Amino acid sequence: MPKSFSYTNVFFGFLLGILLNLNFISPSFALFVSPPKEPEPIIEAIFPQATHISDKKGELPLWTIFKDQQILGYAFETNDIARIPAYSGEPINILVAIDPLGQYLAAKVLEHHEPIILAGIPESKLWKFTEQYTGLSVRDRLKVGGNESQGYVGIDGLSGATVTVMVMNVAITKAATKAAQSLGIIDKQSAVIQPPSTIKADVFEHASWLTLTGDGSIRRLYLDRASVDKAFEGTAAEHVDEANPEQKNDRFAELYFTLVDIPTIGKNLLGEADYLWLTESLEPGEHLLGLFGNGYSFKGSGYVRGGIFDRIQLHQNENSIAFRDLDHERITDLYIQGVPRFTEMSIFKIRAQHEFDPGADWQLELLVRRQTGPVDSLFTSFKGSYDMLDKYVDTPPAIVPEPEMALTQQVWLERQVEVIALLVLLLVLLLILFFQDILVRHPTFMHRLRHGFLVVTVVLIGWSWGGQLSVVNVFTFLQALMGEFSWDLFLLDPIIFILWSAAAVTILLWGRAVYCGWLCPFGALQELANVFGRYIKLPQFELPFAVHERLWAIKYLILLVLFGVSLDSLALAEQFAEVEPFKTTFLLKFDRQWPFVAWAVFLILISLFNRKTFCRYLCPLGAALSVSNSIRLFDWLKRRPECGSPCKTCAKECEIQAIQPDGVINMRECHYCLDCQITYFNDEKCPPLKKIARKKRQSREQEIAVVVTE
Repeated sequence: MPKSFSYTNVFFGFLLGILLNLNFISPSFALFVSPPKEPEPIIEAIFPQATHISDKKGELPLWTIFKDQQILGYAFETNDIARIPAYSGEPINILVAIDPLGQYLAAKVLEHHEPIILAGIPESKLWKFTEQYTGLSVRDRLKVGGNESQGYVGIDGLSGATVTVMVMNVAITKAATKAAQSLGIIDKQSAVIQPPSTIKADVFEHASWLTLTGDGSIRRLYLDRASVDKAFEGTAAEHVDEANPEQKNDRFAELYFTLVDIPTIGKNLLGEADYLWLTESLEPGEHLLGLFGNGYSFKGSGYVRGGIFDRIQLHQNENSIAFRDLDHERITDLYIQGVPRFTEMSIFKIRAQHEFDPGADWQLELLVRRQTGPVDSLFTSFKGSYDMLDKYVDTPPAIVPEPEMALTQQVWLERQVEVIALLVLLLVLLLILFFQDILVRHPTFMHRLRHGFLVVTVVLIGWSWGGQLSVVNVFTFLQALMGEFSWDLFLLDPIIFILWSAAAVTILLWGRAVYCGWLCPFGALQELANVFGRYIKLPQFELPFAVHERLWAIKYLILLVLFGVSLDSLALAEQFAEVEPFKTTFLLKFDRQWPFVAWAVFLILISLFNRKTFCRYLCPLGAALSVSNSIRLFDWLKRRPECGSPCKTCAKECEIQAIQPDGVINMRECHYCLDCQITYFNDEKCPPLKKIARKKRQSREQEIAVVVTE
């Protein structure tokens, strides 16, 4: 007992010291929150020779910088010209400076609300990203991840902050183009306003699939593996997933695309009823894009977290159209004669604000990505063109500019491999839960299966994918509910979104125990550390149940404090949420200031001697998830009347002390390790089973004795 209290004193003393370091003694270590910066001092630093800076004025508000009577350049804020919502749902305001010839002199972030630190990206890398624009021209076609073979000037991306830098590039280039056009530095290619074409609603004729694909009503984009490999030649991804010689001619992707609100196309493909159902809700200026594909998925993974389909874009002239989940309608059947079988069939609504012209030529772009490292990747794109047939539209005379790649790009990089792997892991977990009564009858296999799953959780979900949930996510969700709720804030990271969805489903079905026991990377790391500690026979300590039970309250108190702080300032709550070592361990991989590292290492080391100390007593996320534990639908952890009185075997063996002395499992504290179920079905460990077995054995012996006597 003295040893136990010694550990406890050290533990809470260290916790207090770390909290003081994190939040009071060294505020510089706190989570970064970008305050707005005044643009004038930055402009003066960019133009040290300036003698005069005009007021911000003009149709597009901008500053003109002079040296005496000579114009040195211009400066403007992207929020004044091109407000593009980013990961946080708010735009990133960037000060951009160009010279009279249209060269970028600087790009400086004035204000942002991006939780990039939560994604493990130091803010200094954000500044380094903007430095790439210096010396480039507004005439350049700038693209994050672009290459010269596609006619782009490539901008290096920022792994872990893809959404942020993609939006920054769109905002900078779009604002710079508009500013340069207004100043006469470049020509206004879209000066002529062309009335859009209109679809002939009264034109319809029956047609087969062969007819519509033959006359160009439905277009096809076909890629073999050789063409994809060629597109990555000369890049770091050249040999990633490269096809061998026998596979070069194999299909990589086959994608058919068309406008299905054209009666001849839509009614033949979908049938009269479905066509009317889809088109009757269309507002003026809205259209329907149909995609039917085999092979490489055109849906990708972006819509899972961010509501964005990150593999497809529609380009028309200088306009680039991306699709969100609200624009998407999955279809299951095509009724046209001769149609082949497709693995994916979808309808996407083209919103009126995109000013899409159904009569003008347009292109469908398919993005293909290759992983070059745990978090690094490269991507390229392929395009298919669509030339509208005159018989389908009424087109007024107009000058149609040449199709040109728009400046806007998807704010998502494809993460197909991670998403598929995570879904497979979740499927495996579901199978474990559904067949737990069978698996626990094989203790050795069950333990190995669980430990292997925990290793995958730590290495893949935690360190590789950054899929560690945080109590900050809970506060962000609650604040969004109290304000103008938008799924865009939560759907931009597929891994986090899938994990939250899995957590929500498992909480509803089995309680929070499944997530905390199987899917939480830091919880898995602690448990594996404790398994290792027991393997090397380190002494283990457990607090008396009365003390242990009272310490449960600490995590709920931490949760209440953080929640109260978040009501006043979410940014301040994020600072205090550093009590969670998740970001240090998995997102920053211990690459930060020593107090954070010391706190995380301490919690891992203490797990060598006491299982999941942080989870049991300090984790505000676990506390938040357990609040709704009473609504679970299933209770699959079996108990017997003898559990607790007189039998206490499971209670003594429960290494996180979730079984109360009376034998009841506290599901708010249980981590669903299934150890108690292994004992429940083990007739060599479970006393009630041993008693039953003994009675059966005595009964058989008596029967044998009677037979012998006779």
